Amino acid sequence: MNLYEHTIVARQDVSPTQIKQITEKYSKIVEKNDGNIVKTENWGLLNLSYIIKKNKKGNYIHLKFKGNGKIVNELEKNERIDKNLLKYLTVKVKKFDLETNYFDSKEKKEDTERKN
Repeated sequence: MNLYEHTIVARQDVSPTQIKQITEKYSKIVEKNDGNIVKTENWGLLNLSYIIKKNKKGNYIHLKFKGNGKIVNELEKNERIDKNLLKYLTVKVKKFDLETNYFDSKEKKEDTERKN
């Protein structure tokens, strides 16, 4: 089984319930095609580097999963027609980094550093 990290950028005006629905929809696609979701992260609303389809910000969702290339094809086929999404990216990795949370707030990071 291959390891993949998949990032989805949804429009800025998508509601939190729609974000949850998007996450569930693409997680089910992975599981339906004999994949295994290892971790799901909601990175929240972040600024985009450039305007995409009149959006300056985007809601980021990140999935880490195990599976085969067929899953990636199925995900991207469904994402191409989803009107709520701006961009998506799938990267094949050698191993997962499950410990680092890159988009935690600075206060949380400082608190965990003080405890260690």
